[in-house]
Amino acid sequence: MKNIAPPTRVYRQTARAKAAVRTGERILRSFTVRLRSGWVDEIRLDDVAADARVTVQTVIRRFGGKEGLLEACLAQLEQELFEDRQVPAGGASAALDAIIVEYELRGEFMLRLLVQEDRYTPIRLLTDRRRASHRRWVGEVFQPFLSRLAGVERLHAHERLVIALDLSVWKLLRVDVKRSTTALRHIMLAMCAAALGTSPEALESSLPVERETA
Repeated sequence: MKNIAPPTRVYRQTARAKAAVRTGERILRSFTVRLRSGWVDEIRLDDVAADARVTVQTVIRRFGGKEGLLEACLAQLEQELFEDRQVPAGGASAALDAIIVEYELRGEFMLRLLVQEDRYTPIRLLTDRRRASHRRWVGEVFQPFLSRLAGVERLHAHERLVIALDLSVWKLLRVDVKRSTTALRHIMLAMCAAALGTSPEALESSLPVERETA
């Protein structure tokens, strides 16, 4: 006969597992807060542990040290960025809204990471993937418009769209010259329309194509 753990033991094991998950989330949140406002080499495990109300040994046991924390933080960020951009093909209006929200929430964080990408391999891997992902996403969202073009014309239109929706445009207009999000959207829309040889009104009024679900 198989040994069956009594309900009390199962409950305790479940409670411990949930507590461990919450502890890990608290540690990761503490590290992320510090990374958003500081630099990797300035972050001390002692401070992360104190913020999370745990010992340094707990941090090391859970994440293996600062590099493990950095990798976990970046993995979480990458998942959030992926979720931010779930818009249908052809949905230019939705794409603009989504990317502006993304930049407003995480733009300064991404800029801070970009400054450090040459010093830390996990950051470089993330930023390289994000560049490729941004290009791919632009191609998918605007595929109904790009498919009407051919050859070099299509390639150049794609490149111009990638630039129009780049983080650097957000930084220039929102951070450097303090333009409103409304002004930012208007300029990005105009740049996208110009890239495709159409008007902003025509681009925004185009109906999106729903993605097929498996």
